[in-house]
Amino acid sequence: MRGSSTRSARAHGVRVWAVCLIAVLPAASLADWRQTIDRVSPSIVELQVVTPRAFDGGGAGRSTATGFVVDAEHGLILTNRHVVTPGPVRAQAVFLDHEEVNVHAVYRDPVHDFGFFRFDPADVRFMQVRELELAPERARVGSEIRVIGNDAGEKISILASTLARLDRSAPRYGPASYNDFNTFYYQAASGTSGGSSGSPVIDESGSVIALNAGGRRRAASSFYLPLDRVVRALDLIRRGEPVARGTVQTVFEHRPFDELRRLGLRRKTEEAVRRAFPDGIGMLVVAEPVRGGPASDRLRPGDIVVRIDRQLATSFLVLEGVLDDRVGERIRFEVERGGRPEVFELDVEDLHSITPSAFVEFGGGVVHELSYQQARNHGVPVGGVYVADPGYRLWQAGVPRSAVITQVGGTPVSTLDTFAEVLSQLPERQRVPVRYFQLSSPRREEVAVLSVERHWFPARRCTRDDRSGRWPCRDLAVPPPPEPLEPATAGLEADGPRALRALAPSMVIVDFDIPFRLDGVHGDRFRGSGLVVDVERGLVVVDRETVPIALGDLSLTFGGSVKVPGEVVYLHPEHNIAVISYDPESIADTPVREAVLRATELEVGDEVVLVAATARHRIVAREAKISRRESLVLPPAAVPRFRERNLELVTLSDTTGSVGGVLADRRGRVLALWASFARETGSEPSSFFAGLPIEQVIDVVEPLRAGRDVGWRSLGFELAALPLADGRERGLPEEYALRLERRDPRERRVLSVVRIAAQSPAASVLREGDLIVTVDGELVTRFREIERAAQAEQLTLGVVRDGRLSEFVIEPSELSGRGTQRALLWAGALLQEPHLPIAIDQQLPRDGVYVAWLWFGSPANRYGLGATLRILAVDGVGTPDLDAFLEAVRNKGDGESVRLEIADLDDKPNMITLRLDLEFWPTQRLELGTTGWRRSSVMGGAIR
Repeated sequence: MRGSSTRSARAHGVRVWAVCLIAVLPAASLADWRQTIDRVSPSIVELQVVTPRAFDGGGAGRSTATGFVVDAEHGLILTNRHVVTPGPVRAQAVFLDHEEVNVHAVYRDPVHDFGFFRFDPADVRFMQVRELELAPERARVGSEIRVIGNDAGEKISILASTLARLDRSAPRYGPASYNDFNTFYYQAASGTSGGSSGSPVIDESGSVIALNAGGRRRAASSFYLPLDRVVRALDLIRRGEPVARGTVQTVFEHRPFDELRRLGLRRKTEEAVRRAFPDGIGMLVVAEPVRGGPASDRLRPGDIVVRIDRQLATSFLVLEGVLDDRVGERIRFEVERGGRPEVFELDVEDLHSITPSAFVEFGGGVVHELSYQQARNHGVPVGGVYVADPGYRLWQAGVPRSAVITQVGGTPVSTLDTFAEVLSQLPERQRVPVRYFQLSSPRREEVAVLSVERHWFPARRCTRDDRSGRWPCRDLAVPPPPEPLEPATAGLEADGPRALRALAPSMVIVDFDIPFRLDGVHGDRFRGSGLVVDVERGLVVVDRETVPIALGDLSLTFGGSVKVPGEVVYLHPEHNIAVISYDPESIADTPVREAVLRATELEVGDEVVLVAATARHRIVAREAKISRRESLVLPPAAVPRFRERNLELVTLSDTTGSVGGVLADRRGRVLALWASFARETGSEPSSFFAGLPIEQVIDVVEPLRAGRDVGWRSLGFELAALPLADGRERGLPEEYALRLERRDPRERRVLSVVRIAAQSPAASVLREGDLIVTVDGELVTRFREIERAAQAEQLTLGVVRDGRLSEFVIEPSELSGRGTQRALLWAGALLQEPHLPIAIDQQLPRDGVYVAWLWFGSPANRYGLGATLRILAVDGVGTPDLDAFLEAVRNKGDGESVRLEIADLDDKPNMITLRLDLEFWPTQRLELGTTGWRRSSVMGGAIR
């Protein structure tokens, strides 16, 4: 039988089988283990970790993990690298007695899965902090172990197992993830899971012999990192010295002698190695020299490493020991290649220099230099600008996550500094070509067009500071002013039927991109067809599925040739109609023509011409018949947003694929808007096209063309058309049933109230289920009839309730057509005053502050301030609107906590606490002014 596995033996790849030792190793008694666990548990902490920015393949978000104190005097906590993360991190440690202290990252290893947090020992006031001893030499196959940590997020879970292997290859977590290499791992069947990352692996004496790092999801196997390099790093950090880490950018593997012989290992070399290390079973082999690295044109896969700096190097410990001691120097590599000895002189690079420690934030995205980790994962050279998060602008341009940008505006950008410099020199809102490749297909270069802007998001460079654990940022240089838009002319001629030729000069493609999802909008990029209705003012009508909110970047494309910016003029508060505008001078001599609108009532069987625009900017036409005319009934969405109601639509017997258009007569006069309508089916929204009567559009366009406000009035309820038979069952008197049938013999219906908006004119007098039979004494059977009457200052409704007719005098309220005009970015949440669908769909009062959106990795995300909640009070002070809320939080500093009284869409109250992070989530306003939307910082809160 071989001797027990010692540190020296493990270092040289000794494989000792557990079956040989389990029978002879005495098991610690339960009492002994209980004492050990009681002694070590106070040193183990739960780590609550937030990553506020995506970085190096990892996304923004929150997690829980485990760490343990390894130096009580200096406040050092050991955990995994993937917990500390290579990027920005905010974390707290919760001790066994539930004391919570702030921790900051002081070290994360560039390759191996370990890192350190630091805390102030004085912050722990109610228990004595003890450190755990690191004893890598005590790791032996067959040892009974306990893994103590926060398994699956459960505080202090204890998992028992037996060390089975000390020479397992490092686990691989995925092609785009962090992966450890150039080290052995230990293996046991402890079945650890999420939350136990960073847990200590202890033996019966209470010594830490390994660090829990990962495991298989479909098996009980767990993987532990050896502590040899951890001990070295800890000693250097204690002394305040940098942790030097060297590399030749090469991945090595440990192979057994039988395989080495097939690779060409010479007999005399094997004999020399076996004499030097009688327990050794193999040697190191070159697996993968990273392209562009010091060894890329020297070492080859399959090379057997014999000596490094003239000493036999059969283990990872010897290899890394030499590399770490010789950073910046040249060392001698002796290898055997197919039975032939080869000698190379290789430069040892600094691993920290090829691990990104800075990023540039712009357009809502994050970029940094491509890391050694990602370069190694994908077989590309280190260098270039890596897209950790495309954000708004890069995603809008089509540049995906994990792309590597190589050129911006024709200038090569191999470093982050070059990228920042090029970006700073580009005028605001200039569109420039960007060359990039995706790591999944690095040999295929792609081109996108990026719109450069700082209107919605800041542009800044942030650099890691390990002394404070922060990433201080500085704004990029102020860019040149925007270049004036050069007017351009597009041809709008089209061949086809008369209606197409008449309407092609009136149709444009409308694109709308949304950086902040206000008002429950269900997407961030929309395209549709617009209809020019006023050439002099540049007014265009489009559906609200294309332009759903007031905040965003709007552009109009004429003839598929000329693209110009636009502005939102009017958003109908109740119907699927938006009016936008463009500068007529921007399209020069483009022969645009305003459409002729013809108000007529379309009936089933009427012949029309569908004139529509395709996504490829073609105008097409198709003759069709009206197949149906029916009341639209769309259920409320799970997230309150604009929803069409109280409207009759027409559908066609035959359609064609398009992004919208119009229904016209043969002469090209517009009878209806061919509009897109959103509806929620299951978990995802979908859309369909239908004809919206042009009479509704005329109501909006005529006052705007005359320079007046639209001034839309509403009663604040939603109606449904019931068959008269159903109305009779609800108590509709026979007299009114007969009169309604005579008035509308085709439809034979009565209007019923199905939903009433909170705080609306109808809320105090009407009830769901009421039947509306008259307005100002006249019978009504159509939605349109009630809407017309509601444009007066007062009207009288004849209502049947419980079989009796009553009359109610109501004063309609005027609804704004400007949409939400201001919002607040706070704690990583997008806040606004509750919009109209809150009142109509959820029947909740429009008070408090509504959470429209949140970002992963933010305080809102961590503490449960989710979208669709309303904030009713801060620290006991009511917040009926945004102004009151801003006043309540204005002077809160970084790291301070606030109490929030909230309510959900069911109006259930709750209380949560939230800790601010003003470094990454400052408070900012978004406001619509006379010159457009403006983002500004809110002074008061400060980083402390």
